[in-house]
Amino acid sequence: MIGKISGRLEYRAEDHVLIDVRGVGYLVYISNRVMAGLPANGEAVALYTDLLVREDNLQLFGFTTLVEKEWHRLLMSVQGIGAKASMAILGTLGPDGVSRAIALGDWNALAKAKGVGPKTAQRVTIELKDKAPGVMAMGGTIADATGDAVIETEAPAQGSVARTPKSNPAQAEALSALGNLGYAPGEAASAVAEAAGATPEADTSALIRAALKLLAPKG
Repeated sequence: MIGKISGRLEYRAEDHVLIDVRGVGYLVYISNRVMAGLPANGEAVALYTDLLVREDNLQLFGFTTLVEKEWHRLLMSVQGIGAKASMAILGTLGPDGVSRAIALGDWNALAKAKGVGPKTAQRVTIELKDKAPGVMAMGGTIADATGDAVIETEAPAQGSVARTPKSNPAQAEALSALGNLGYAPGEAASAVAEAAGATPEADTSALIRAALKLLAPKG
């Protein structure tokens, strides 16, 4: 299984790119959100990948974080969600947005993705709600990866740097802290998701405080 690709960005099309790895070109399908964050053609690039195997076709899908890759895998497990719909959801909301929408049961947010109807969106939130805490607790970007299958490439040319966005570990740390305080994973994830949605740039301490306020008994 190909878990990650590192190479040179050869060209980009509407929904996929070609990455040259030591003379071998790999077509990798990505969301419009990932596409917007890629470096210029000819520069170094690295993506986590997931291989979709069909009887008549093999397709690689690319992601910038482990959270995004894991949501793709889980979304694909829901009836009515294929690779195209999964990429549309991730492209519309981003991995953090998907985490918040599913943790909060906000199917309307998911239904904003092209090709995803209300019934399918509701099914996604119902079937994956229990998965949200585990995915939100994941962290890591390409630079932090360990244990994935890797296709190595030559070192980038001098002055060329592969762009790998940093993931904010605050949500994962806040979830861990709330778990240590005895809160159930589901309620902790919902509170952290709501707090993160209100203040996306909040650090761990701020997220914990905000989440605890949301979890405090009302009345």
